[in-house]
Amino acid sequence: MKKLILTLFISLMMISMSNAADKMVFGAALSLTGKLAKEGNLVKDVYELWKEEVNKKGGINVGGKKYLVDIKYYDDESDPNRGAKLVEKLITEDKIKLILGPYGSESVFATSAIIEKYGAIMVQGGAAADKLYKRGFKNLFGTYTVATEYMDDILKMLKDKNPSLTTVAIVYSNDLFSAQVAQGAKASAQKYGYNVVLFQDYPKGTQDLSTVIAQIKGKNPDIIVGCGHFQDTIVIVKQCKDYKVNPKALAFSVGPTLPDFVDSLKGDSEYVFGSAQWTKSLNYKDPVSGSNTEFVKLYRAKYKEDPNYHSAGGAAAAVIFQRAIEKAGTFTDIAKIREALANYDEETLFGRIKFDNTER
Repeated sequence: MKKLILTLFISLMMISMSNAADKMVFGAALSLTGKLAKEGNLVKDVYELWKEEVNKKGGINVGGKKYLVDIKYYDDESDPNRGAKLVEKLITEDKIKLILGPYGSESVFATSAIIEKYGAIMVQGGAAADKLYKRGFKNLFGTYTVATEYMDDILKMLKDKNPSLTTVAIVYSNDLFSAQVAQGAKASAQKYGYNVVLFQDYPKGTQDLSTVIAQIKGKNPDIIVGCGHFQDTIVIVKQCKDYKVNPKALAFSVGPTLPDFVDSLKGDSEYVFGSAQWTKSLNYKDPVSGSNTEFVKLYRAKYKEDPNYHSAGGAAAAVIFQRAIEKAGTFTDIAKIREALANYDEETLFGRIKFDNTER
């Protein structure tokens, strides 16, 4: 009996070791609390959805063998410096070099420096600042259109629809992403013949923009462009109403595409323009879910609401990471994974993805 029990124990231990060996572990430090918690949790949700769908199919195929996906999460509390320390912990203590990106340009800016330092690799779908790709880093890949191009289409569309719109006020949060969106918006406004009557920053994280709104009212612009994040957008719309500021058009870099925008503002959310990297109606194929349409169905079934572009960007980052690993035939050789990413050219739910050689 003792021998049987010992044999059974050894067999169970070997099975456990085998199961552990058949896992591929990714790491992610995300804004699960703090100012960017809304967006950060949207990214985590799609990482979990991706993990579930991959594991339903047996895992990631590496050289004919499949590995189940696991993800180790830490909460950076919307603090980029904390995020950098947590990514360092993922790499040095948890021994994880496959890093799924956080939400927000400042967080990606800080964490990608750690990625480069330790020879890890990151694919991110939650940050767009141009500056991310101007440091000569080799191991950072992102899915978004760069920040300076965010508001270009909106400003062009407004001018095409109504040439009588001539003045623009641009206000922006004093953070990396928002400042670069604002710089791009200013350049686009000038390109399309607008007069920029106000170009004003405000402290990131502030919940009172009454001083900025008063400045806008004094300029009486045809168009207000807000460059910030979800919470900023809510504050601006509410305080414009309080101060009876009524531009002919109101546009934001982040916010209007989120369901919570309508839930928070009700009727005041109407007739507000937003910049989006993706919509649920796009007709793309996808190597994991099958298509963009199927991705939307899977998301709805799990989270009881429609995904937005934050969700799709995060999902695409995970899909691209997976496919690059499969093409590289390894999840331990970072150089080979990087090469597969650099040569990536495939349609995903986010569109056809191909990385340029900016600073690479």
